[in-house]
Amino acid sequence: MRIHFIAIGGSAMHNLAIALHKKGIRVSGSDDEIFEPSKTKLQNYGLLPSVTGWNPELLSSKIDAVILGMHARPDNPELLKAQELGLRVFSYPEYLYEQTKDKKRVVIAGSHGKTTITSMLLHVLKTLGRKFDYMVGAQIKGFDTMVELSEESDVAIFEGDEYLSSPIDRRPKFLWYRPHIALITGVAWDHINVFPTEEDYNKQFRYFVETIEPGGILFYYKRDSVLNEIANTICRVESKPYGMIAAMNEDGKTVIELDGKRFELQIFGQHNLQNLAGALEVAKKLDVTESDFFEAMESFEGASRRLQIIARTPTATVFYDFAHAPSKVKATVEAVKEQFAERRLVAVIELHTFSSLNRDFLPQYMGSMTGADEAVVFFDPAVVSHKKLPAISGEEVKDAFGHTGLKVFVEPGAFKEYLNSLKLTNANLLLMSSGNLAGVNIQMLSENII
Repeated sequence: MRIHFIAIGGSAMHNLAIALHKKGIRVSGSDDEIFEPSKTKLQNYGLLPSVTGWNPELLSSKIDAVILGMHARPDNPELLKAQELGLRVFSYPEYLYEQTKDKKRVVIAGSHGKTTITSMLLHVLKTLGRKFDYMVGAQIKGFDTMVELSEESDVAIFEGDEYLSSPIDRRPKFLWYRPHIALITGVAWDHINVFPTEEDYNKQFRYFVETIEPGGILFYYKRDSVLNEIANTICRVESKPYGMIAAMNEDGKTVIELDGKRFELQIFGQHNLQNLAGALEVAKKLDVTESDFFEAMESFEGASRRLQIIARTPTATVFYDFAHAPSKVKATVEAVKEQFAERRLVAVIELHTFSSLNRDFLPQYMGSMTGADEAVVFFDPAVVSHKKLPAISGEEVKDAFGHTGLKVFVEPGAFKEYLNSLKLTNANLLLMSSGNLAGVNIQMLSENII
């Protein structure tokens, strides 16, 4: 079997290409730019395109399927050639379903926490020696790739993203998976470029629930008003709310007691205790006992860029987190402050996404940095211009966040100078970005300032 990837360098795309290659499928691909770590990983498996750019000559009637990545455009020359030849073109979520349609599918969705819950489940099942297929949106310790497909497993666990499936399929990715077990962590408006109103965004989760297989089950966070409304209107599948795992904070450690046993976890914060409760509900549906679940979770270090510890001393820690949406920022800031209440918290966020740099969306950030002792926002006006958005000012950002003393940087040099001037003593630094923080070397910065 031969499969061609258009835009093979994407985060999910290159991992799927590797997964199919490991199954024995002949994989080819192309892209007009491939960055690390995709480049090295593709090279290690002999899948790195020999030339950069689009090459329609790679497409022929011998290709069994084409997988189209979001980085490509609808007028991509390879896509046009595939359509001309009548080849079947898949989005990557569509093809994941194609590969797992005879298995029990678990899908974790929501505006925040879905990567963490998916990572928890993968870690637990792997620790217990279980076989499973998966797709997750971050690198996890102990896993070589973010996608795995095999003939031996009978269950597939997917992180369910509400963003577009492909340039020619504007449906959310999670509508393809048709889960038997679904979980939604919460709903908070995001992706304003695709869903211009909060109502448009919320509807996607209603549509997702409608894709659950008959006889399936939906787990949802019980204090989310949107999810409660959705759950009250469904009747074809079971729905079950979950809350938060009871835990103690002892000297910066999260401790859980169960049936006389004591489990010390490396995750922390109320949001993660909600994630833990949801993951436990799903795990039990996969025949994992509570005791086995918590024992496995003791060695869980989290997913890459999800409250990832970059450097630390006995009195200071630098965290790096993917958080960019308002709900994610708020939950992440509160988690660090709650766990280390005695330490000063410096919280830094880079506004980088289409939504976060949109003047109409900015008010959603109101109060999201309240838990920080010192709050900092950086955005690059050049990025705003590149996204063809109206210019925003530092004052507009200050008003939107509503944090007294908020520092706003719009010049990368000044922002880097500020970061390098920090000295952490009895303090934590939380760096939040889905971009590259003006090109700052996070590891070097962290080691220097603590």
